[in-house]
Amino acid sequence: MITPVLLCGGSGTRLWPLSRKSYPKQFSPLIGDESLFQASARRLAGDGYAAPVVVTADAFRFIVTEQLAEAGIAPGAVLIEPAGRDTAPAVLAAALHLFASDPDGVMLVAPSDHVIPDTAAFNATVQAALPAVRDGRLVTFGISPDRPETGYGYLELAAAPTDDLTPLPLKAFVEKPDAETAQGMLDEGRYLWNAGIFLFSVRAIVAAYRSFAPDMVTAVQGALDGAQSDLGFTRLAADHWDAAPAISIDYAVMEKADNLSVVPFAGRWSDLGDWAAVWRETQDGGLSLSGPATALDCDNTLLRSEVEGQAIVGIGLTDIVAIAMPDAVLIAHKDRTQDVKQAVAALKQKKAPQAEAFPKDHRPWGWFESLVVGDRFQVKRIVVHPGAALSLQSHHHRSEHWIVVQGTAKVTVDDEIKLISENQSVYIPLGAVHRMENPGKVPMVLIEVQTGSYLGEDDIIRYEDVYART
Repeated sequence: MITPVLLCGGSGTRLWPLSRKSYPKQFSPLIGDESLFQASARRLAGDGYAAPVVVTADAFRFIVTEQLAEAGIAPGAVLIEPAGRDTAPAVLAAALHLFASDPDGVMLVAPSDHVIPDTAAFNATVQAALPAVRDGRLVTFGISPDRPETGYGYLELAAAPTDDLTPLPLKAFVEKPDAETAQGMLDEGRYLWNAGIFLFSVRAIVAAYRSFAPDMVTAVQGALDGAQSDLGFTRLAADHWDAAPAISIDYAVMEKADNLSVVPFAGRWSDLGDWAAVWRETQDGGLSLSGPATALDCDNTLLRSEVEGQAIVGIGLTDIVAIAMPDAVLIAHKDRTQDVKQAVAALKQKKAPQAEAFPKDHRPWGWFESLVVGDRFQVKRIVVHPGAALSLQSHHHRSEHWIVVQGTAKVTVDDEIKLISENQSVYIPLGAVHRMENPGKVPMVLIEVQTGSYLGEDDIIRYEDVYART
């Protein structure tokens, strides 16, 4: 059995404004109806695969379990990183976790935000790599390039790959090239894109870390030994984890090892690194339209609206990307989409909330979004999952009105508990201890009107919380 290890702690800033620090691209349905994370989990499920190990950040732990449940996949473990440390510590944490129970097991490490449409072809490639893994090799997967791409690192082979999926020795890792170098590598035929997907035995990769990054092994093993179980998650110990360097697995281990093999994958693959990549994967006749989007006399253009009830229309556009969100709009030339991260940096410098905060604030019980914010008032839409409950809480500076528009809410206000149905409302006075729950089997939706001198999310005192938040 192969244990998938799904890495999902990145921020994906080049896909702003859809992807942000608080809700990065892997959790969004960029292509199709399910998220990239769900598609990745499905691709590595079924015959031959064990339950996945997921390595993620604290802020995403409930999103991970919710989306896996929607996909019908139960995780083997969810490891919570106290802080982002790039891929090397994350992979090592998963490897040491698996080593404790099955040191001779096989693990497949994959980012959770890649697109690989042909699942059967990819799994055949994985199977072709297993003989090399049994021989103690560390296997990486290279993508056959179809263009001179400057946004990817490359894998250099000694000779051009064949079509028989034979594992080949790796000659060298190559950093992201300029356009002229990329064209030369494409013409030469000995170079593959580095997909950042790896297959190896648990024992072999732990041995490699012990050889090339022994201090990291000490730090990450300490973080595992001191880990705490929290509502089914494994929360790594921060004091040890902080001692691990922030470095990629390529730099920490792969570029130093002498037992590497490469298996070429000729199928379609994309890391969706920018909006131009999304356009390539979704365009039809040069146009990629998503949501209520209309294009008139446009060419090689992506139009996407993520705003409920708001249409986006392009007229006479060529090589343009336009993304409309409730709180931000991006318009860029398709050749400049790699520079979107510069726009995010500029917004952060201005302290604009749109730089990192997603308009929908996802919580373990559901989500909410602000519809209107004014002087001393705010209107929100709140969606609570079936069976979920918010914390028992109170506020110092605001009162609230709740109007149920879908489903039924079980409402606690001080000592009174009652059911509120559609078209009914309840008032929460300032300072009252209150909670809302969804006792039904469908999502409960309500409109909340806040009034008061301060409306920030930190004006909250929690008394009880099923999700163990403070």
